[in-house]
Amino acid sequence: MTTRSEVSIGLIGTGRIGKVHAEHIAYRIPHARLEAVCDVNFSSAQECAARFQIPHVYDKAEPIFANEKIDAVVICSSTDTHAQLIEQAAAAGKQIFCEKPIDYNLARIDQTLQAVKKAGVKFQVGFNRRFDPNFQEVHRTIVEGAIGEPHIVRITSRDPAPPPIDYIHASGGMFLDMTIHDFDMARYLAGSEVISLYAAGGVLVDPRIGEAGDIDTAVITLHFANGAIGTIDNSRQAIYGYDQRVEVFGSEGMIAAENNAPTRTIISNVDGIHSPLPHHFFMDRYIDSYIAEMKLFVSAIIEDAEPVVTGIDGRIPVVMGLAAQRSLQEKRPVALDEM
Repeated sequence: MTTRSEVSIGLIGTGRIGKVHAEHIAYRIPHARLEAVCDVNFSSAQECAARFQIPHVYDKAEPIFANEKIDAVVICSSTDTHAQLIEQAAAAGKQIFCEKPIDYNLARIDQTLQAVKKAGVKFQVGFNRRFDPNFQEVHRTIVEGAIGEPHIVRITSRDPAPPPIDYIHASGGMFLDMTIHDFDMARYLAGSEVISLYAAGGVLVDPRIGEAGDIDTAVITLHFANGAIGTIDNSRQAIYGYDQRVEVFGSEGMIAAENNAPTRTIISNVDGIHSPLPHHFFMDRYIDSYIAEMKLFVSAIIEDAEPVVTGIDGRIPVVMGLAAQRSLQEKRPVALDEM
């Protein structure tokens, strides 16, 4: 691959996360230039292009794939379009960053990964939480052996409020929409693959979520190949804010990452000890991680290196999500190789 000093990017999808990536590429990612943007909602794409001074704006992705000046694409469209767009981008020789998940169907994912491999392009999946400074420090500490061999991995991930019911219908279910980040984080922190899991869940937040065929509260127990045990607990509603914590207990110690808050101040008075609530929005909580993952994607292109989160990393959490769905339905532990 020819070395380069700048990467020209086309952005596909200008919804909430698309606009976040557009802003970062435009202002915060060195050696990257946003050349084009598209969205089926053309007015949204136009607004994004005007806001971030993007030269070309379209209502479909094909002109981006056809533009020889564009080196890479960042796919932020709806999940049901991801696989097709990845395959089109690969066929056009574009380097690819795509938000999770690749697809909900494993056969479709495998077809897509094969297309990427055949084209020989780079492919990074957007599991941004790996790049959160707190979680990276936990990971570094574990890798360096400071807490010995991991025995217990605990992950708490709770949203401040449930998403709209229309979103629930199209989300693929809690395990493939929300918990999928935690499945990736479990692998990342344990340094081992999950071999089986057991999922329990219920509808405790909003009955309409149950009517839509989903759950809003879950606990998943994980068994890792290295012998470690893990738990993930999820809720669609934590009234005090965006609750994101991890803890890893090992043979020689423990490391934990607590919630981020707008400030780290504490007030002590006659009424008690008070500190700010956690951030209330995932963009606030994980803003640094979104910047870091995109910097590394651009660096991988410039340095001709393997992306830090690969297509296989994108596939495995989907396997875990499907196994969790089966476990919940059948009320039993499910081995991942069943999937």
